[in-house]
Amino acid sequence: MKKQWYAVLAGGLLATSTAYAAGHTPFWDYVGNAGPTHWAELNPEYAPCQSGKNQSPINITGTTAAETQLPPLRFHYTNEPNEIINDGHTIQITFPPGNTMVVRNHTFELKQVHFHAPSEHHMEGKEFPMEGHLVHADEQGNLAVISIFYKGKDPNPALAKLWEIMPRRRGEHHRVEAHISAAELLPSDKSYYLYNGSLTTPPCTEGVWWVILEQPVHISPQQVSAFLAVMHHPNNRPEQPVNARVPLHSQ
Repeated sequence: MKKQWYAVLAGGLLATSTAYAAGHTPFWDYVGNAGPTHWAELNPEYAPCQSGKNQSPINITGTTAAETQLPPLRFHYTNEPNEIINDGHTIQITFPPGNTMVVRNHTFELKQVHFHAPSEHHMEGKEFPMEGHLVHADEQGNLAVISIFYKGKDPNPALAKLWEIMPRRRGEHHRVEAHISAAELLPSDKSYYLYNGSLTTPPCTEGVWWVILEQPVHISPQQVSAFLAVMHHPNNRPEQPVNARVPLHSQ
């Protein structure tokens, strides 16, 4: 399991176009015969996408979440990103070592940030124009993902710096020269929901800690449209059954 997670992270969580061209990774997509309803058919390793019981994303509701004394999240984001990549499925920003997040007294290191439009998770049945995922791993390869919802009318200054150099073609990547911290992506209120889920892309590996930040961050419709113009279509996995899980809500 650890090796699989590290392999996924090494490829930026989502397989790159180079891997597709080399035939190392079965092609998958968000539309057509390679879309989410067919992921499990593309490769035996993708079986959890259909058979898994703790899949992501889910709909978060206050009535089904358990209120508890979760410790506050602690962020130590100091190192700036080094590269922005178009891998054909999302726009991804990679970070060097040294940026950490602590959840439930467990430390994870930030690996990369990527985006989905519209949102994958829902809040009280509501879909947001965009969702950001800050992907972290601990020393054993366990994953924790911070989820940020985006909505509103005003441009997002942090994303504006990144969108200026957004790669337009699959496999294209650029160095990030702008001074930006991952902390600029976070909302001011760090209240959160916590639940056990999975990757939202093949191989849909389970055992991922999902930290859903409750407060949305603003983004302009033009910034969402610019992202979708590069992706060419929505890149969100449909909502999955909650099953027996009970998300925890920080008080």
